[in-house]
Amino acid sequence: MTAPPFAVSDPLAHAVGNGFATGPFAPAGRPPISPTTPSHTSVKRTLSGSGDSLEDGDDSRKNRPGVKRACNECRQQKLRCDVVQVPVYKPCHRCKRLKLDCKIDSTFKRVGKRSRNMEMEKEIHELRRQLATQQSSSTAPSPSVKAPPSEAASPIISNIPSQLDQYLCTEQAGNSLLDLRSGIDGASQVRSPNGQSRQSRRLGGITLTPDQVDDLFERFFTLFHPFLPLLDPCIRPDAYFEMSQLLPWIIISVAARHYPPDLNLLPSLAAPTSVRLWATLADVPQNYVVVKALCILCTWPLPVSSTSSDPTFMLSGLMMQIAMQIGLHRPSHAQDFARFKEDLREEELRDRVRTWVACNMISQRVATGYGQPPSTVYDWALVPSASSGTSYQLPEEVETRLSIERFCNKVTRSFYTNKMDPMGLVSDEQRGIMSDFLAHDFEEIECNLRPNTSAITFLYLRAAGLHFRLSAFFDSPESQDYRSHIASLWQSTTSFLERVFDMDTDGGLLPHSSNYILQMIIAAGFTLLKLLNSFFADSVKLAYGRDLFLKTIKAIRTISVATNDLPSRLAEVLAQLWKSGGSGLRAGHGQGISLENSLQLKVRCRMSMSLVYDSVWRWREEFQTKERGNLETAVENPTNPESNVESSASSTVDTALPSEGLLGDGFGTVSNNFFGEANNEVFDPLSWMLDGYTDFPYDM
Repeated sequence: MTAPPFAVSDPLAHAVGNGFATGPFAPAGRPPISPTTPSHTSVKRTLSGSGDSLEDGDDSRKNRPGVKRACNECRQQKLRCDVVQVPVYKPCHRCKRLKLDCKIDSTFKRVGKRSRNMEMEKEIHELRRQLATQQSSSTAPSPSVKAPPSEAASPIISNIPSQLDQYLCTEQAGNSLLDLRSGIDGASQVRSPNGQSRQSRRLGGITLTPDQVDDLFERFFTLFHPFLPLLDPCIRPDAYFEMSQLLPWIIISVAARHYPPDLNLLPSLAAPTSVRLWATLADVPQNYVVVKALCILCTWPLPVSSTSSDPTFMLSGLMMQIAMQIGLHRPSHAQDFARFKEDLREEELRDRVRTWVACNMISQRVATGYGQPPSTVYDWALVPSASSGTSYQLPEEVETRLSIERFCNKVTRSFYTNKMDPMGLVSDEQRGIMSDFLAHDFEEIECNLRPNTSAITFLYLRAAGLHFRLSAFFDSPESQDYRSHIASLWQSTTSFLERVFDMDTDGGLLPHSSNYILQMIIAAGFTLLKLLNSFFADSVKLAYGRDLFLKTIKAIRTISVATNDLPSRLAEVLAQLWKSGGSGLRAGHGQGISLENSLQLKVRCRMSMSLVYDSVWRWREEFQTKERGNLETAVENPTNPESNVESSASSTVDTALPSEGLLGDGFGTVSNNFFGEANNEVFDPLSWMLDGYTDFPYDM
């Protein structure tokens, strides 16, 4: 039996030979092929760009009479040709129809479209560079170049002049060339008053002038960067656009939150930025800059109206996986994860360490805020004493924040990762012992803070304390330390909220705070509501608690960036529960339940965030069953928790939304796709509860 020919190319074989089996390993029935022996049966493959052409190995056969040969144009397109060569040359029908020059050239070889396009793009780059040089050296002012109306692909150019002077005949010719290039990379040239050529930037249907881009970048580094000091403020915006197609637009989208010149900029950017994000993530392998973009996006996600359409937790996992794939967790051995030799400078090594630290801190915050297990890797690279080299010495502020997130990780793994329990909870006895150890660790971190520590770092510390003390809701009322743990929870909640309000008063940074801080503020609000309507209310000043709660609702609405986004919806839930006299947690259910059981949770699988999910379940039982109205309608007309009269929005039953409002689709998403969300029909209890489309599985 004759062995089949080999169809798989082995790169190792190509590395040591010509790719053909010879000698004793040759396929049966085939003589060994010598590279020096011509053969009329051999086939030569010519690779040109993306197209392949098969040509006979013997050139003499091409010119023999009787051998039919296609014309050059049909050969280029790999089409069947009916040209007649003898006795009289007659052009083929295709060339006649398209009015092409039908001819046969024995030396003609196909040119791949990809190679041709690459050559044209290179020539455009060179012409654009020379044109910019010519314009910068000229003192005569010239009008600005307008951005093209769309981002469609540039038309194919049949002939591009090789000399720059042919393009400098008129200003219109230069404008055309720049418009052509802007169709390729989404940028166009704008002339500054001093004669310098600057680029406007375009994404989707949004075009930003250079001044707008500069203003948004400055806004990002002034208001948002203190929460995540990852990027270099000294790098100009144009440099960020050169290094990545995703990172600068993520920066702009974050800076567009509460942007005074254009409050509609963020909603307009949400959809095209999301498209750019997923298009970038579809490319493999990824690069180092994409990790930084994901760090920022997971800290300030694009606005969504439900957690089922929120990809932040998934993106945080991608961020960690990409970071490890490119070797950020082994910064001094990046060569082991690269295809080419990498010689990292000292500053590059430092930046890789800082980025890996940021990945772990953000992954921990995302996991804490979403009530999920963290995917952090606190290994050797994040230990300050692991190396005596200066490359691993983190800035003091960053090192402090890292220690805070390591504490949060210890809290999660101590309280919520019991493999012997179906909900992952430790026993009451173990929880009491763990609480004492963790309280000592928290105090140690607090004592190590210096007087010049930033207010944001103190805020992260108070958030960690709240994450720690929320475990009190899982304590048994019969446990010995139950009341003391509830008192510690009250203290942690009020301390965190006081820090939040001080930050808003002193620096005005509250509207620009991260999504993690927002999630902890929401948890603090539900904690106040829970404690102030329990037996513990007799142990605190109700006026003080009431004032904190009202400020909390205001803070959540201040951070909200779009109508009907998730923060505004949850703020409305809090307001409606408070408006009902604080009895939303007990009305209709309080009879027969002891005061000690008033703080117990039914939802217990979302770690420290279980309180939020449990409270929304109870809100749904209280309000949706009484048909008190549609949540989207209520968000359009927010409930005033301080008034004594029910708002029209909260008392409306099945009221149709305004024509310009947001229509719910039943899954917490938005039918008109205002947020650029996918219609993900994924079961998520929080968003389903907010829209009232699922039954409560527990006996309330």
